Amino acid sequence: MTESRKDIEAARVKRQLKQTAAERYADHQADIGALLDLVGEELRVHAEAAAKKPKDWGYAGDLGRVRDSLKDILQSFLIGRYGWSETEASRFIEDHLEEMRGE
Repeated sequence: MTESRKDIEAARVKRQLKQTAAERYADHQADIGALLDLVGEELRVHAEAAAKKPKDWGYAGDLGRVRDSLKDILQSFLIGRYGWSETEASRFIEDHLEEMRGE
């Protein structure tokens, strides 16, 4: 029998109330790994669709939004780690990406 959405949420809240910070951190870390795997799969499927319509700029726009979201996430880590401003973190990321593309 499938649990109802309400039951699933209640079980999650009950589990989270008992967690330590380290346990919550481990959960988040595992969730992030799973989400990155899912993003990779969706990127693969998206690339297949884009390959069928190489003149369609919509696919490039989709990835531009995803790229910007991922950049925002990385900026948060860099700001926290180095105490950089958003501008400094953004410039670091853009410079790094440009270097990776080759000069």
